[in-house]
Amino acid sequence: MKFIIDNIWLIAIAAISGGALLWPNVQRRGNNLTSLQATQLINQGKALILDVRDPAQFAAGHMRDAKNIPLKELPGRISELDKFKSKTVIVVCQSGTNSGKAASQLKKAGFNQVVGLQGGLNAWQGQGLPLAK
Repeated sequence: MKFIIDNIWLIAIAAISGGALLWPNVQRRGNNLTSLQATQLINQGKALILDVRDPAQFAAGHMRDAKNIPLKELPGRISELDKFKSKTVIVVCQSGTNSGKAASQLKKAGFNQVVGLQGGLNAWQGQGLPLAK
């Protein structure tokens, strides 16, 4: 007990730094795929790519065969995706932050297999994977 009292600041710093290392993993919402996993699903023809970025960003470059429905328009346009309910939907945004919001909206609408692209399009480009224009 004396050791804990004498070293309370060191123990607190160790606990805080450990929490800071774990925070990104705790903060992630929903299921995410890596670029490699997404590529495998796409190549097998088992996935729909839903790009939730703005149309201007989409026009600048997007994943091949991606369907663009901006995040703010998604609630009103989910019915356009009904025929894809049997496929896995890969939600893509620029950095991976908005894909979680879109994925939760799709799950509420009855889509069972919804995943986000980990790191978004930035990670996709960082891996040197192609974009369509």
